[in-house]
Amino acid sequence: MTVGHGASVTLGRHQTLQQAAQLLAAHGMDAVDVVDECGGSVGRCTWRMLLWAVAHGMDRMMTVEDVLAAFSIEGGTEPKEDGTEAPDAKEDSRATAELERLRRELEETHRLAETMKTVLDAAYEGVVVVDGDGVVREINRAYCQFLGIRREDAIGKHVTEVIENTRLHICVQSGIPERGYIQKIYGQPMVVHRIPIWRDGKVIGAIGMLIFQGVSEVYEIFRRLQELSREASRKEKNGAAAPKQEAATSAAVGVERIIGRHPTIVAVKQMIQRAARVPSTVLITGESGTGKEVAARAIHEGGPRADGPFVSINCAAIPEALLEAELFGYEDGAFTGARKGGKPGKFQLAHGGTLFLDEIGDMPLAMQAKMLRVLEEKKVEKVGGISGTEVDVRIIAATNKPLEEMVRGGTFREDLFYRLNIIRIHLPPLRERKSDIPALIAHHMERLCQQYGVRGKSFSKEAMEVLVSYSWPGNIRELVNVIEWLISMVEGEKIEREHLPAYLSAIQPMAASMQYGGVNIADRWKEMVYQSERERIAAALVAANGNKAEAARRLGIHRSTLYEKLKKYGF
Repeated sequence: MTVGHGASVTLGRHQTLQQAAQLLAAHGMDAVDVVDECGGSVGRCTWRMLLWAVAHGMDRMMTVEDVLAAFSIEGGTEPKEDGTEAPDAKEDSRATAELERLRRELEETHRLAETMKTVLDAAYEGVVVVDGDGVVREINRAYCQFLGIRREDAIGKHVTEVIENTRLHICVQSGIPERGYIQKIYGQPMVVHRIPIWRDGKVIGAIGMLIFQGVSEVYEIFRRLQELSREASRKEKNGAAAPKQEAATSAAVGVERIIGRHPTIVAVKQMIQRAARVPSTVLITGESGTGKEVAARAIHEGGPRADGPFVSINCAAIPEALLEAELFGYEDGAFTGARKGGKPGKFQLAHGGTLFLDEIGDMPLAMQAKMLRVLEEKKVEKVGGISGTEVDVRIIAATNKPLEEMVRGGTFREDLFYRLNIIRIHLPPLRERKSDIPALIAHHMERLCQQYGVRGKSFSKEAMEVLVSYSWPGNIRELVNVIEWLISMVEGEKIEREHLPAYLSAIQPMAASMQYGGVNIADRWKEMVYQSERERIAAALVAANGNKAEAARRLGIHRSTLYEKLKKYGF
């Protein structure tokens, strides 16, 4: 295509039908000459020819030369002598509206492309886009100025030939976003983001962003935040508690605890932020392993009670006989084995903060009645006590059971359900937000590697595709367990498809309720978890020489919980 000042507009014979339509629409022309490589004329492309091609269903990517040849043989039919239109003329008429629609669509696409280019060039941050092979397809003016190159010198080259120390091509292979990483360019440490572009479960490219605030400026901002944190700690707490407060500032708090950008999880984050601002009771629902306690902590940390305690209790893990004492506490001598001096309950420990009641659906009916009374009167009475104690506690409950059905079946009190179900937040299962899987893997991989003191690992593209396509019946908990297993079992720094547990590759993408080998996948996963837990308990008992209190301490669980598990697994 030749377009220049004082020069005629022509079309190359190898250009496509779509490019011909774009050229005629852009210049308001009815026809354009088609030339070969030497500039010699090979024909003329007209709107009539384009209409004829559309009417005959020709591919938009067909070359103009081929269309000219076909049109010269079959096209250009004139009206018949009797005044009726020839078949091609009728098809041309029917195709006019379609071609006009295509023209408007092309114009709109052209305007959008120009707008996006303007936005990119106006951005202060450097932006580069690569395709699935790591080849640069777009780079904005800011990045070119920083690198000291021209845009045309970068387009079409592999990103490693354009940007020093880049990992953008690795991001394409792994599918894992890398936000806030340090990259040295021309000897200067810079903060960069690398974000993969997913389409239909495949990585088709990646976006790289260069944040022009150098690392020294970031350190200065961080230093100021630390200083503000120390100032607040000195005012609100004693000197011994101050270091803990400083350490806490570096961890994710509030809604930042929840990883993901899928629309469903974004909506959940917005509900959490709104719920955090008011003192109302919250009921969190969702399948096991979806992160209900994480959401509860986010609500607590995002509200006015953030400086108060966050106390959690699993209503399903504590025997019915002990649940009342755990929740409300007990007086000295209230029952055989009671601790001397008594013990405060979870409600008292959570005074001024939040009490998280996990697995509320497993609470016995008798205990539900007492719970309702406490919620209404805001007073607790210890086991063996004679007077009530006022408590100021926000309640957040969670369950993976259908409470509405339990109410209809008489296994859950209707009045307690309505008392808890003021703000309802439902956490979606992981299979419904698969686009968040790479970000979750990256987050937990980094967290666990730091916790265990090992070097970080990356995933091959094939391994990541398996992880994204798997149905994850155990949700985020199962995902974290798989990552922990990979960290422990894979020797190298790159995780390939063959390193993944066999069942991940064997099971094709499906809903959690579907069958695999005659066994429900969720049940199969539960069996694996139960077996793993049984082996851990057995190992702890051996290490503790049969001392159950010591075994419980090693496992990080309460002794009463260990007794329940020993009974459950038949020890």
